[in-house]
Amino acid sequence: MSKKRYPRLFGILPFLGMLFLGGCNMTLLNPKGQVGMDERNLILIATGLMLLVVIPVIIMTIAFAWKYRASNKAATYTPDWSHSTKIEIAVWAVPVMIIIALGYFTYISTHKLDPYRPLESDVKPVTIEVVAMDWKWLFIYPEQGIATVNKIVFPANTPVNFKITSDSVMNSFFIPALGGQIYAMAGMQTKLHLIANENGEFDGISANYSGAGFTGMKFKAYATSQADFDAWVSEVKKAPKQLEKAEYDALAKPSENNPVELYSSVPANLFQTIIDKYEGMNKGKPHHHEGKEVAAMEGMDMSMHSAAGAEE
Repeated sequence: MSKKRYPRLFGILPFLGMLFLGGCNMTLLNPKGQVGMDERNLILIATGLMLLVVIPVIIMTIAFAWKYRASNKAATYTPDWSHSTKIEIAVWAVPVMIIIALGYFTYISTHKLDPYRPLESDVKPVTIEVVAMDWKWLFIYPEQGIATVNKIVFPANTPVNFKITSDSVMNSFFIPALGGQIYAMAGMQTKLHLIANENGEFDGISANYSGAGFTGMKFKAYATSQADFDAWVSEVKKAPKQLEKAEYDALAKPSENNPVELYSSVPANLFQTIIDKYEGMNKGKPHHHEGKEVAAMEGMDMSMHSAAGAEE
């Protein structure tokens, strides 16, 4: 019985598929912000250091296989050989030096790129409060008194201080072109500091699966001149919608592929109010029920919190 052979064309299909990658934009390796550039440099340095071992090993594997092939009768045959000090030194010293160098660069970069660390700049930063919802992003500008959905605008060459939380399940806030990625969690506040080195339009995404509308949970980030930013703020302040309680409650309901929305006003401390909704999740923090303050027990585990919440 003869074996069925597939056409030879099938063998080159993977190589043909690579042609479709010609239009791909490797955003992480082509960042538009200083934080993203520092992260890219760390990736390239770490990759280069590791290739110092990988490339010679690949070359030597091919060279040894060729030199000591069965048909090469001229190759030296030493079946009793068992040790070489020179080889031992190379095998151990080179990786140790690479690990030391890699550890040094990683240590320095880890502290320099701490997402909670404010960026050094002579320009006053812009503060944006981020709330992850089902399935859209709410952005609050506390200093300007406005809010938006699925769109942010900020001046280029100006630090942006993001304060991040969630009014739903855990999520992850990520603008690949600017660098950094950090989780958004209910009842907690995380921070991220970014800067755009040039004007442009950047994609923002949810980097953590959060349910049915996850794929549509995207937003646009625009870096503009200071004058254009001020003009945009003035335009938003003329928007007919105001983010009052009823409007927020409606917005908080799950919705997919939510359009951009602009709010001309927002209640003071709305961001902190959203965090405080989940205060019972924090061990040791007092929480309120029917007007009475009950101290949360320090040693209580999460299952006990859940059971208490269900009974209430």
